[in-house]
Amino acid sequence: MIFGKSIAFDEEDIGVAAAVGVASAYSVGDSDFLDRLRNGDSEAFDTLITRYSGDIYSLLYRMTEDSEEARDLTQETFLSALKAIKMFRGDAELKTWLFRIAINQFRNRFRWWKRRKRNETISLDRPIGEGTATVADTIADEGESPEQAVLRHEKRDRLMKALAALPEIFRETIVLCDIEGLGYEETARTLEINIGTVKSRLARGREQLRKRLSDI
Repeated sequence: MIFGKSIAFDEEDIGVAAAVGVASAYSVGDSDFLDRLRNGDSEAFDTLITRYSGDIYSLLYRMTEDSEEARDLTQETFLSALKAIKMFRGDAELKTWLFRIAINQFRNRFRWWKRRKRNETISLDRPIGEGTATVADTIADEGESPEQAVLRHEKRDRLMKALAALPEIFRETIVLCDIEGLGYEETARTLEINIGTVKSRLARGREQLRKRLSDI
């Protein structure tokens, strides 16, 4: 199977993908498009990359907080998707399937880090959970004062430290549900667990996050 586009990403590629991602040129459930992917159609795979590389990079950056690592894992995700596309049954959204591959790539890399005694650097740069804080709280306000900007950055840094300390299973669930906006069913499919487990991990993860934030 040979595709015409090199699977390599830089910041410009990711930016373009994110910009056009909302207006997809095809339906993710389009059987003709899936057939083209399975048959090794280079244009179809290029379209897949253009449509979803921004989403995949965003997910992986939030898990790693390292742009170079996220780009590398994004590339590995699409390489794995290329190899596995013939096994995709179409019983989930393509985005959900790609998220599952991306999470597995992250897990493999994370285990590699742990084996080599590397420090964990996983975090997130915006608030989540059931409190009053929202994702928008960390976005700069053009009218905010220098003091408000300092407080916002301090709040973000506290969250980053708290999320970095969460167990991997809770961090994954929080990122997918609270940040990426996946529903319980999509998250369950992505992580290959049942919906009850998603809800349990989300509740426990949020509770641990609140406790860690109160201790910082």
